[in-house]
Amino acid sequence: MTVGKIVEILDARVITGEADLGLEVGSACGADLMSDVMAFVKERVVLLTGLVNPQAIRTADLMDIRVVVFVRGKIPSEDMVEMARENGMILLSTRYSMFLACGRLYEAGLRQGGVREIC
Repeated sequence: MTVGKIVEILDARVITGEADLGLEVGSACGADLMSDVMAFVKERVVLLTGLVNPQAIRTADLMDIRVVVFVRGKIPSEDMVEMARENGMILLSTRYSMFLACGRLYEAGLRQGGVREIC
């Protein structure tokens, strides 16, 4: 799924990365705990989060995540936006809650995510 399609599905505002909306993503991770994000190792992932602080950008960069969607209408600070630009990230914001945003992406066909075996 392209980032442009994600923008459409989530009725999202593009904060950075307007030129990269053709980027393909193959999985999604919804989390506010960055330690959970670090346990989610996938390629071509979009991170959905309500955490609006520099740690979200740092963690995404560390995990090679190029697309971050802030849920519940949250908007990152200018410092975060600049950090994302420097790292070549796409930042989006949607008014949907985490639950609805993830559900809409799943319904639209983005079905790869982190599934762990229960011991």
